[in-house]
Formats: sequence, structure tokens, C-alpha cells
Amino acid sequence: MYKIVDTTLREGEQTPGVQFSLEQKKQIVSYLAQIGVHEVELGIASPLFSCLPELITYTHALYPDLPCSLWSRCREEDIRCAATLGIRRVSLSIPVSDRHIVTKLGKNREWAEQHMLAGISLCMSLGLEVAVGFEDSSRAGTGFLQHMARQAERAGAWRIRLADTVGILSPGKAGDMVSLVAGSLQRAEVGVHTHNDFGMATGNAIAAYEHGALWADGAMLGLGERTGCARLEELVAYLSLVCEQPGFEVGVLKSFARYVAEAANEPVQARHPVLGDAIFACETGLHLQGLFKDPQTYEPFSPELVGAERRLMIGAKSGRSAIRFQMDRLGVDVGNDDAMDRCVAAVRDAARAKGGALSDAELIALCRVH
Repeated sequence: MYKIVDTTLREGEQTPGVQFSLEQKKQIVSYLAQIGVHEVELGIASPLFSCLPELITYTHALYPDLPCSLWSRCREEDIRCAATLGIRRVSLSIPVSDRHIVTKLGKNREWAEQHMLAGISLCMSLGLEVAVGFEDSSRAGTGFLQHMARQAERAGAWRIRLADTVGILSPGKAGDMVSLVAGSLQRAEVGVHTHNDFGMATGNAIAAYEHGALWADGAMLGLGERTGCARLEELVAYLSLVCEQPGFEVGVLKSFARYVAEAANEPVQARHPVLGDAIFACETGLHLQGLFKDPQTYEPFSPELVGAERRLMIGAKSGRSAIRFQMDRLGVDVGNDDAMDRCVAAVRDAARAKGGALSDAELIALCRVH
């Protein structure tokens, strides 16, 4: 079974200009519990991260079976903060690329390894479940990446999360990276955190699943740094509707998305995958012909599953068969082939003049005249 870590409250709140209130955070947790994600990253282990004590208390009280975690720098003060807050699971972050270790921090690989091991040891001494996240995995040396993963596992980490920090992976390369690390481990599970700089975050997450990852991170609407990360709604819908994995409530996605969109001032576009109001609208003749006969010819899943509706529109791109089918449905007898040709020409001309599809009333009026 593939699993999802939701990071709307951590990575998502790193979106410039986005700041959720405590009440909004509570509502987001409630939505996530309904949807069926496998872990909720509630925030960052730091006294500076607002509302954490109240949010953790709320989550534990209302959703005691919902695993939740905090992202933490590999620093003693942050790890101890997480333990004080009563959280059971932390995800330590440590850089693994030389660009981050050497250029950003002025350290070396030996320091990164020892710093990670010290962090894992402290977590375990405090009774915390510890996962380790490798920052900038996609630009790390492959040998060092494997070595760090093995060392983390031996020290007690139960999950290794590989971060494509600047979103440069393709699905093929994401799969290769996961296969490499997964093949180096004995028991630790592999997860990925993918960014969307080239529009491949969700695709890379799915490819990671297919190559040995059990976990992938997602945020509602793909919120996050720069172009954001993998979209929670796409991961949930794909696993549920294509992979047929049980346990998800895809019908909740749209209301959750609207809630987050309003809170984050991030409107959902009409053609946004899974959520958009226009994703089941069609005007093209060839597609209409198939959709009229069997919606599955051009729809990957039923609109009702995600709270959408099918809109089959007659306009300038509609063909003869689609127009005749629609007129038959409306109870209008167009007549012989010549009359049908005139009707088709009239419909297309009227739609071009209108700049959009025609209503049923407009179709009836046109075809009765012609």
C-alpha cells in the first residue's frame, strides 16, 4: 500500500504570503483525517512556529489514530522542543549535496554524517520515532546518498525521505534515485518530497512509488516554496481512482480545496486537475461523439466522484454526429441530410459569433429555422 504524508501545514505554509490561523489549521487536520492520509506533518519543531501546542493537543484528542509528525532541523534544541510538545514522530532534515553541505553551511560530508547520527541518537533517547529527510538528494553524490541512508537506518531511522529540493528530477530519474536507495536498505522505508519547478512533482512522486518508495509528500493545491510541491489532490485521486487503493475519500477533496484556496488566497483554476469546475466540459466533435455514447471513452473517472459534473457543449468545434445526437436528445427533428448540413453550419457560425458554446434553447431555435 502506498502512503501519503500531507505537508500542507508545513511546506504549504512556507508559500509566500500564506499564514494559517489556529482555527484554520484545526479544520485542515479535520479534512485530512476525513480524506484518509497516512501522516500529517503539523509544522516545524520550533517555539517560533505558532499554535503548535494547541494544534498537537487538538489532533491527539480528536484523531488519536492519525499519525502526526513535526519537521525538525538536526539540532538539539529543535529535537528537544519536539519532545516537549508531546509529538511522537519527527522528521529530521540533513543536507546531502555538497552544494548545501559545503557551499551553504561551510561544512563537509563527515560533519553531515556525524550531525545526523547525533540527531537520531538524541531522538531515540527521548522516545521519538525518527525519520530522516535528505535535503537536496537529487544533486547529491549517489555513493554518499547510499552511505547516508545505510547509516541512518543502522542508527534507528525507520524512514528515509529523499527531497528533490529544487525540482530538477524527471520521473525516470526519480525512479532511479529511489531504486538506488531502496536497494541499499534492509528495513527502512523510503519516501520522497518532490518540488514542482518543472511541473513534474506529482509525476515524480508516482514514479517513486513505482520504484520502491512507500511514501510521498503532498500539499493541498501543491502549496509550497517557489512553484510548490506534489499536489495532495492528485496523489489521492490517482491512488484511489487509478490504482484502486482503498481508504481514501476523494469526495472530500473539492470542499477541502475550496477551504484551503480561500485561506491561502490561491483560487482554483477551472482546469485544475481533479478539482476544476471545467475539467469535464467538452465541445470537440470527436470527443463528444464518444462521450454521448459512453462517457468512459474520454473520461478517466466519473465526475460525480470528485463533486464535478459533465458538461457536453455544442459550439464551433462540434461535429455533425454530436450536433445530431444533441438535437435528438432535445426532441428536435432536423430533417434530411441537406437540412442537417444547414443546421451544422448555422450552429458553428452562431457559436463563433457568440464566442462560446450554445445553450439548448439557442440550438433548438437555430435548427428549427434551418
